[in-house]
Amino acid sequence: MAETKSNPEANETRRNGMNVDTKLVRELAELLGETGLSEIEVEDGDRKVRVARQMTAAAAPTTVAAVAPTTAPAAAPAPTTSEATDAADAPVADAMTSPMVGTAYLSAEPGAKPFVSVGDSVNEGDTLLIVEAMKVMNPITSDRAGTVRQILVDNAQPIEFGQPLVVIS
Repeated sequence: MAETKSNPEANETRRNGMNVDTKLVRELAELLGETGLSEIEVEDGDRKVRVARQMTAAAAPTTVAAVAPTTAPAAAPAPTTSEATDAADAPVADAMTSPMVGTAYLSAEPGAKPFVSVGDSVNEGDTLLIVEAMKVMNPITSDRAGTVRQILVDNAQPIEFGQPLVVIS
C-alpha cells in the first residue's frame, strides 16, 4: 500500500474536490472478499478510508438458527408436570441479565475453572462470567449477594441484550 503514495497520479482520482485512491479502495474491497469481513477501515495520517459491503447471505443462516430453537422446545416439554414448568419459568425472574450482545464465557480462559458454579455463594461485585463484545472482554458482576442457583448459558454461547444469564437467590 506504500506504492499508492509513490505514484499518486496513477492511483488517485479527483472526485468532487476529493482525492480518492481507487487502487487502495480496490485492494480493501478484495481483502473484504478474501476474509469474509463486512467492513474494513484504514487510517494514514489525516486520511481515513472505510470500505463496507452488505452481507445478504448472512440472513439465511440467521433464519436457519431461528428455526432450530423452535424444534428444541418441542422436544423439551416431555416432562408434563406443572412443577417442571414452574421451575423453568421461576428462575428467569431472579436472573442476572446480559447488559449487551456478545459471547458469554464462563471462565477467564479455555480450560480454566469457571468463575462460578451452581451452589457457589457470591457477594455483590463478584465476577459471574465475561461477555466478549467487539473483542473487548466485559466482566458481568453480581448485583447482589446470594447463592448461584442456575447458570442459564453455556460457555462460548452467543447471547442477546437482556438475556437471562445466571440465577442468584
